[in-house]
Amino acid sequence: MKPEYKIETKCVQSGYSPKNGEPRVLPIYQSTTYKYDTGTAMAKLFDLEPGYMYTRLANPTNDAVAAKIASLEGGVAAVLTASGQSANFFALINILGAGDHIVSSATIYGGTFNLLNVTMRKIGIDVTFVDPRADEATLNAAFRPNTKAVFGETIANPSLDVLDIEKFARVAHAHGVPLIVDNTFPTPVNCRPFEFGADIVTHSTTKYMDGHACALGGAVVDSGNFDWEQNDKFPGLTTPDESYHGAVYTRDFGKAGYITKIVAQLLRDYGSTPSPQNSFYLNLGLETLALRVERHCQNAQRVAEFLEQDERISWVNYPGLKSSPDRALVEKYLPHGTCGVISFGVKGGREAAEKFMNRLELAAIVTHVADTRTCVLHPASTTHRQLSDKELEECGVTPDMIRFSVGIENVEDILADIEQALASL
Repeated sequence: MKPEYKIETKCVQSGYSPKNGEPRVLPIYQSTTYKYDTGTAMAKLFDLEPGYMYTRLANPTNDAVAAKIASLEGGVAAVLTASGQSANFFALINILGAGDHIVSSATIYGGTFNLLNVTMRKIGIDVTFVDPRADEATLNAAFRPNTKAVFGETIANPSLDVLDIEKFARVAHAHGVPLIVDNTFPTPVNCRPFEFGADIVTHSTTKYMDGHACALGGAVVDSGNFDWEQNDKFPGLTTPDESYHGAVYTRDFGKAGYITKIVAQLLRDYGSTPSPQNSFYLNLGLETLALRVERHCQNAQRVAEFLEQDERISWVNYPGLKSSPDRALVEKYLPHGTCGVISFGVKGGREAAEKFMNRLELAAIVTHVADTRTCVLHPASTTHRQLSDKELEECGVTPDMIRFSVGIENVEDILADIEQALASL
């Protein structure tokens, strides 16, 4: 029996254990299909017996990387998806249908806000957005008899609000529904939501997990702790699936039932499966995740402190600052670090913000966030452009907000770039 390794070791070792004479590095199984000697052997796969038949459903490279992420989060099972957006969609639609309802933190990524507020409404799923700082009585008031899930982000993108995971989990469980948490920004290196009551964790692995802006991807991880049979809210998991000869996921697959249903139904029907090549790149990124996250956080702390004392800056929000309104939550959930992303405003408002960004030389203006390179964006005119002024306010996005993703370059070079851009205003 192997020892329970620390997370830095899991980043390198988990998910793939080569046998005698096998490749030391996880192979890329770049094949769409798999050969069997008999039709009977193939037929058993369509009864959901273990094995591989088609990469849209499962692939050895993808499965090894999913197992590593499950290990990092402390979950029982995980599945990879083609993007972080598909991971959030799958995590929710796996237990939701037309006529159902979601309670979600309002301060979430603009693309996810749009997914819940527009696209999921079109398929008959309603949502109520709540202030993550609301008290429990206010949160309870958002629930309906048809509420099936609660959603939030550990550290919100780009407002950087820190979710009170235990509070949201307590309220969700009181109503017999799971808490689903997007843990992209802190990664399991800095926060493991399952330890505070979350039931499902999602990731845009495109961000820190890949870390090099080269491979889209997402992941859904199940804690295995939620009792899907405690009520009649989740028939898709607890009653026969006629598309698989009456399989009942909770009965036939136990704690792996939730993830098995994503694989068997959603990857089958939606096809949002990552390529084995992208999963290979993701695995390389995961091997250095703990090292990179530590450097991102060190650099971001220096940059945030620099900005906070600069009179040309109107406000700074970084969870690692002593002045953060979420300081108590950071100490509870993120004692070893937060993330490498800072939001701030430049005096002079939106016009000054755009001028500042245009003068940066090392930091690049890109849509992306959370990779090795320092990058910058104006959320109100880009990632959150589709939102109304009221929705922007609900998401914690102000017109002057700059989202600054601090990379792993030498911090003195990053600070010098900020200084020369500010000097030009």
